[in-house]
Formats: sequence, structure tokens, C-alpha cells
Amino acid sequence: MRATVQSMNRHSTLAAALAATSLAACGVNHSEGPPPPPPPPLDSAQTAAFLDTVQQRTFHYFWDLTNPTNGLTPDRSPTQSFSSIAAVGFALTAYPIGVERQYTTRAQAAQRVVTTLRFFWTATQDSSASNATGYHGFFLSTIDTALLLAGVLTCQSYFDGTDATETEIRRIADSIYLRTDWRWAAPRPPLVAMGWHPESGFLGSDWRGYNEAMLLYVLAIGSPTHAVDSTAWTLWTNTYQWGTFYGQTHVGFAPLFGHHYSHVWIDFRGIRDAYMQGRGIDYFENSRRATYAQRAYAYANPNGWRGYSDRIWGLTASDGPADVTLTLNGRSRQFHTYWARGASFTEIPDDGTLAPTAPGGSVPFAPEIAIPALLAMRQTYGDNLFSTYGFRDAFNPTYTPAGPAGWFDVDYLGIDQGPILAMIENYRSDLIWRLMRGNAHIVRGLCRAGFLRPFHGQCRAASLTRGS
Repeated sequence: MRATVQSMNRHSTLAAALAATSLAACGVNHSEGPPPPPPPPLDSAQTAAFLDTVQQRTFHYFWDLTNPTNGLTPDRSPTQSFSSIAAVGFALTAYPIGVERQYTTRAQAAQRVVTTLRFFWTATQDSSASNATGYHGFFLSTIDTALLLAGVLTCQSYFDGTDATETEIRRIADSIYLRTDWRWAAPRPPLVAMGWHPESGFLGSDWRGYNEAMLLYVLAIGSPTHAVDSTAWTLWTNTYQWGTFYGQTHVGFAPLFGHHYSHVWIDFRGIRDAYMQGRGIDYFENSRRATYAQRAYAYANPNGWRGYSDRIWGLTASDGPADVTLTLNGRSRQFHTYWARGASFTEIPDDGTLAPTAPGGSVPFAPEIAIPALLAMRQTYGDNLFSTYGFRDAFNPTYTPAGPAGWFDVDYLGIDQGPILAMIENYRSDLIWRLMRGNAHIVRGLCRAGFLRPFHGQCRAASLTRGS
């Protein structure tokens, strides 16, 4: 595969290990302590101004750093990196937000989008290890491909004009999605494999719940050309773990990104599959509970990490300070670089590193605690954490070898910037959710997965059409 495009992002490479750990775990011992205090009331004017700043700076990560000649977005910056197709998916999702917020013009955004789609449609697709960008419509990682496709379909729904550029966007977007051969990507049908390499073939693990791959199965089941069988959804939910953590009962997954990614594009409020129907909640509520549990865990702070509180919290996959064990203040501490941090009844991988994307991606679920967390992070750590493109990826106040205030990442990561921007926009205007509620491919996938109730006649219509 071409060196300029890398599709096995860090979240993907950790997924197999996380799945194995979660399935093996039967619980985590923890002392919960008293609950955190009620969140402070939000000042509407201050909140609006702050969110404006966060969104505009974060948007410019995608607008300024994406290569305008091919639409490829860097995995991270300012450290030199490959392009991540997952980051491209978030970039494509960012462009309509930029138009609506007047960060760019519709014509400029449309040109950027059509350039991106042309690249992915025309780039060589074959099994070569060196002369191709993908195979059967995929780009090594199936989840990264799904994130790219979600951005592609967002633009298909948004750019609905009759001019030549917007018409071409819709046409190529449809072609890219319809080309994706989900059946090929399911060597152990109907479940989809986590990835494929030209040198070694399919990875030995399939996507099983619960994690970020709800979106993947909606796309795979909803395909009008290469759909996997709808029983994949039941098999996906069969491995869910239901438990209670810090007073919140929900389907568990420790890193918060697993409770964010699918929700960037799909509005799960008020819709339920068979599993959630049996539990009496929806996936939106599930993510809200996971968010509250993480805040309560940080407030209890059972491992005594520096800086944790009811307003400074958020564990997810992120950068970290170092792969090292140190003795600090008489206590042995093990730290990591990139790691799938989290806190749940399934596991607690925590080394004192917090990531702004954790509360940032939770803004629609629990704005009353997520927005104060982002505000507190900016107010407490200033330019060390919040700079040119919004929040840097992560920080660790306990890691004092980096300085008296702790360690602060120098990089922004596209796959973490994307949820901050999009989920704040969903909270403020419903934009991405509204677009995808009208996308026939997404509706078809939800219907086939058993989310029938809210769509009524749409489900039959979606099964008969390819979408627009």
C-alpha cells in the first residue's frame, strides 16, 4: 500500500487486544467512595463563546493541514506523519461544519471534498503491497474504512446542489460506498474482520461488541451491493458486557472513544435494537452513563493521580508521556506512550494521562459535565494544552519529569480532533445527525439491524433504493 496513506490507526491496532481483555474480564475491583458534587450551572454566553473558539480552531486542523491537491489529512501534527484515512473521514465531516459556521465558503469546501473523493475513487485498488491504496474498497483497516465512508456519506447528504461539483460529489460518494465489498471483508461470515494486509491476508479477529464498530456494521449490513447478513448485528451484540461502574449501569467499554465514534454520525436517541430494547435504554443513554461513570471515577481517584477531579477527567485512547516505570513521591508509577486508557467495570487502564477528546466527544450526551471539563482544562493549563488547533491530544500532571506542571503533548491527532468538532456541532445544531438521518444508506443499515420503530415507512423505502 502507498506510504502516503496509512489506515491502521492507533485505535485500530489496539482494538484486538482490547476485545480480548474485555471478553476475559469479569470485573474490576474498585472503591467508589462518595459521588462527585453536582456540576456547576453553565453560563450561556460564556459557553457559546468558548465553543465557538474550540470549534473554529479545531476545524482549522483539517482545513489548514489537509493536502489540497489530494485531500489527504495527516494523522497528527506538528510531528511529521503519514495520512490516516480515518482522519480523512473526520475531515470530510468537518467541511460542512465549516461552511455552516462560515469558516470557509461552500464552494471552497465543495472543491476540497470533490478533490478528496476523486483521489479515493481513482487510486489503484488491488492486492499489491506497494502499488495500491486499497483492495475491494478497503484500506487495510475495516474500521478506518468505515470512518472514511461515514465522512463520504456526510458530504453526499450535505452537498445537494445542482451545479457540476456538488453533483459529482454525490455521484462519486455513492460509487465509493457501493464499491466496498463487505462480504469479502467477512472471511468468517457474517462478522467483519478487523483488517487485511497484502502480505498476510485477514487478521484473525473479527469485530465483536461493544466498541466503536457499531458504525461499521450499520454500513456493512446496509450496503445495497455487498451487504453482510443482518444476523451480524445479533452476533455483534452477543458479546456485550452489562454491568455497573460508579453507580452507572450500562454496556461497558473502557475508553470513551468507543462510546463516541459511531455517535458522531448516527443519532441513537430514541432508537433501539433488540438488545437495548431488552435493557430499557438506547445507545445515547448508554454513552451518557459511561461519561458520568468516568467523571465519578476521576473524582474518587483511587490511584491518587495528580490533577484528577470532578472537573478534570477523561480517559480514552491517546498519546502519553513515555513507556517507563518511575518512583514518584515514594510510589511506583508505570507510564505509557500511545495507549487505550479508560475506566469501566471491564478494565481500568489508567496511567494518569487525560485526553480532552474524552469530554469533548461526550458533549451531546452530558453537556452539563463535559463542557465544564473542557473549560477547566483550558483555564487550568492554558497554552500548554490549548493552542493553534484547539486542544492538544493529551496531558499527564503526574509525570513531573517533563516539568513541574507535568507532561503535555506537542501533537494534535486527527482522530481525536474530529469527535470534538463534530460532537460539539451535534450538540449545538444537530447538523451531522440531521444529515445522516436522511441518508438512505444509513437508514437502510439501521433498519436491517433492527432499529425499526422510529423509521416506520422509511425502512421499506430504504430497502428498495440506493439512496441519493
